[in-house]
Amino acid sequence: MSNLHYISSEPLSLAKVHDIFMNQKTLVLSEESKKKIQECRQYLDEKLKENKDPIYGINTGFGSLHNVKISKKNLTKLQDNLVMSHACGTGDLVPTDIVRLMLLLKIQSLSYGHSGIQLRTVERLMDFYNANIHPVVYTQGSLGASGDLAPLAHLALPLLGKGEVIYNDERYPSEKVLEKFNWKPIDLESKEGLALLNGTQFMSAYGIYALFKAFRLDYFADLIASISLDAFNGHLEPFQELVHLVRPHNGQLKTAHRIREFLEGSELMNQKKDHVQDPYSFRCVPQVHGATKDTLEFVRKTFITEINSVTDNPNIFKEEDLIVSAGNFHGQPLALGLDYLKIAMAEIGNISERRTFQLVSGLRGLPAFLVDHPGLNSGFMIPQYTAASIVSMNKQLATPASVDSIVSSNGQEDHVSMGANAAVQALTLIENVERVLAIELLNASQALGFRKPIKTSGFLESFLSEYRKDVPFIKEDEVLHDDIEKSIQFLKTTEIDSLLVFG
Repeated sequence: MSNLHYISSEPLSLAKVHDIFMNQKTLVLSEESKKKIQECRQYLDEKLKENKDPIYGINTGFGSLHNVKISKKNLTKLQDNLVMSHACGTGDLVPTDIVRLMLLLKIQSLSYGHSGIQLRTVERLMDFYNANIHPVVYTQGSLGASGDLAPLAHLALPLLGKGEVIYNDERYPSEKVLEKFNWKPIDLESKEGLALLNGTQFMSAYGIYALFKAFRLDYFADLIASISLDAFNGHLEPFQELVHLVRPHNGQLKTAHRIREFLEGSELMNQKKDHVQDPYSFRCVPQVHGATKDTLEFVRKTFITEINSVTDNPNIFKEEDLIVSAGNFHGQPLALGLDYLKIAMAEIGNISERRTFQLVSGLRGLPAFLVDHPGLNSGFMIPQYTAASIVSMNKQLATPASVDSIVSSNGQEDHVSMGANAAVQALTLIENVERVLAIELLNASQALGFRKPIKTSGFLESFLSEYRKDVPFIKEDEVLHDDIEKSIQFLKTTEIDSLLVFG
């Protein structure tokens, strides 16, 4: 299989981006994309020669300075000044993986030939991507409208030989890395700074990366819930297909089907039960996990539309002989999607913590806190506290960012999406859910140990056999932090078929 990915008009899917990203594919610009970029740039140059009228962002100032006309001799200076002045990010560094996605998504958006970018500018962005040179970008500074101005300014600075980059896990001044590769700084031409800075690639990259993790955790949430259900001596009847066909939400049907498959052949599940019903955190897994699945599909659709779009301003339409200043940089669709993603994933953590609570409560023949000699041993009492603390934090993070707005640029930019804040919150929240699920796995596997010699399904026995290589059954009190961290790493590194994840 080729390790090249051709940037073209062929739409990117979530699975395709994951493949490019995980398999470290080399980016190549298709001839189709080269032609579109060059023809758009040529059209813009000719338009500027014949047109003396102001065109926003091309021969005018920016934002509330849109009425200030800029002379032809200063058009390059205008673009350089734009990039430098907008590089006002602060806070934590954006993770390298997300910066890498920002580069890929910016290249894709510029390749459609509606941005007026120079071919060599796009090719330099590709050089950065292919050489694993990642601009230093900061998490704070974007309002999620006018594009992700501050983060994208930091992404663009190294093109000018300014700012910093991460290369070989070390932080360098950009000019030093350009010298190493014998690359000269790019001389930006008219419109280019705006093409680079307007856009939603910060929000989009965070959203795509969050979706990678969310779909993966959705699979693990079903799997771990199955272990918990069997360890709790729960019923399989609520997962029967007939129940869900009379309320046929897709996510609900898929969850019930998955759990039936995971538990097929379980000796524990086939035992006679003394109790009639299970608590909601077990019985309603299809309804709760399923609703999150349906939300993930909505968010996936939103982000796939976005990453296959042109989101800078103004937009150039060569065939129609039009340059239109509009608002495709506004992040409202992403902000709403990210907030919805936060709420949906927070619920996966909420119900997971409730199952953990039930498992440690000394019910259905399980010892209190899942340990021999409770009292002398505190056992699994406090991991539930940790999970409870995390889900409470997630409830705070899940508060919608998109309902906020604030006036900027002297009133010219008077409504913003706050999607960038939602993006950073979403990734933090999803990483928290991973920790909560790891704690449930730790508890569920421990509880299942008390059911021996009766076994769960062959599939789950195999899964837990791998888990036990890292995390043993706990016989008496020890430092459980270490086991929680090992459980988190197990979820991070266990391979799953991408078809099962992105399906």
